[in-house]
Amino acid sequence: MKGIELKNVSYQYPLTEAFALKNINYTFEKGKFYGIIGPNSAGKTTLCNLVRGLIPHFYNGELSGEVLIEGKDVREWDASQLSTKIGYIFQNPFTQISGVKDTVLEEIALGLENLGIDKEEMIDRVINVVKLLKIEDLIKKNPNKLSGGQRQRVAFASIIAMDNDILVIDEPTSQLDPESTADVFEIINMLKSQGKTILLVEHKVDLIAEYSDEVLVLRNGQIAYSGTPSEVFSNIELLEMGAAIPQAALLSHDMQRLNKPFEYITITNEQAKEQIMKRMGCVNGIN
Repeated sequence: MKGIELKNVSYQYPLTEAFALKNINYTFEKGKFYGIIGPNSAGKTTLCNLVRGLIPHFYNGELSGEVLIEGKDVREWDASQLSTKIGYIFQNPFTQISGVKDTVLEEIALGLENLGIDKEEMIDRVINVVKLLKIEDLIKKNPNKLSGGQRQRVAFASIIAMDNDILVIDEPTSQLDPESTADVFEIINMLKSQGKTILLVEHKVDLIAEYSDEVLVLRNGQIAYSGTPSEVFSNIELLEMGAAIPQAALLSHDMQRLNKPFEYITITNEQAKEQIMKRMGCVNGIN
């Protein structure tokens, strides 16, 4: 099922000479989890702004090609209507907090309040998402006085509470520790299991490799590579263009150079562990 289609899309920000996106063709299918990676200034955030409708409804500039959201061009969508369809978690959590609410509880409920959601349903949704993200200790605090990591979790909660069909998430773990990062990825995976379409920009490629259905690699405003995590992350050329590959893939390539290759290029820690255990079993005469 087609959720978002990009056809020959190019975009140039105002007062710039270079195109931020160039001739993008891609289809994001409903219910899939897409990991989007690439070096800095590759066009990742611009792609998020485009899919979310901030381009062209907020940013001006020059947009060509077709951007179809469920078959309807983004230019034809009403911006407020599109916000109920697509949730966007910004890269910088300080820009996500509204600044008009005195408690985290009220902040999370703000979007639902704007939609006119029934009070009881609003309370139920907020309570559920607070438990889901394990931020019960924050609900009475002032959102404007939270740390960056705490604000990131609150921003995540406010979007999840909206129950959008499509989630566009721009580096949500940038200010989180490893434990909180793992929690966020588990939540994203749970949202995917609910049938949500997820576009995630993230530098932590080990987790992208583990959870995503497909991976896009952007470079200079274009899609340099795309495919399954195994297809993309087994490509050592990603390092040459400034993109990262998982530690498990680096280990596989190191083993190849040592003439002790694994059976395949591993991309997750679990795959690497399996191959190492097989190798140890053979060495010890177990297998």
